[in-house]
Amino acid sequence: MTKIADLDRFDHALLEEMQRDNQTPARILAERVGLSQSAVLRRLRRLRAEKIITADVSVVSPAVLGVPVTIHVLVSLVQGSQLADAFARKLGSRPEIRQASYVTGGADFVLQLQVESMEAYAAFAREVFHDDPNVASFYTYVAMREVVGPLRKGPQERRASPLPRRTS
Repeated sequence: MTKIADLDRFDHALLEEMQRDNQTPARILAERVGLSQSAVLRRLRRLRAEKIITADVSVVSPAVLGVPVTIHVLVSLVQGSQLADAFARKLGSRPEIRQASYVTGGADFVLQLQVESMEAYAAFAREVFHDDPNVASFYTYVAMREVVGPLRKGPQERRASPLPRRTS
């Protein structure tokens, strides 16, 4: 079981700032969390050394990469844990998959994909789901837009943006 880290309010404040923008200079972080610049740098080194900060990454716009369509898929397999391991390995080889989780509930896996078009997803679904006899079912959800997530910048945008009102 993972040990829960012993973090104080300054660590929590730093982690919140780093999750918002990990390129923020230490000088600005120091002002925002109420510490000296050297204390911020020490804490960040410790948080990385203790694997509390596990990666410093850049979130790139999928549209710029030519894969503007975000698709979420719930996948159910026929019974058997060996099938889940083999399916997970297969998922790991697919560049379209940005995230995959083995889950409890009504499905075995939840996937997030980035594809260039619905035609590209249709080909993916044929290869990964239809052609696999171990896939019992899958349900596809196409994202219309991101309302909360890493592509939304700034503290005021961390809240969900309003959805269009239905007119019916």
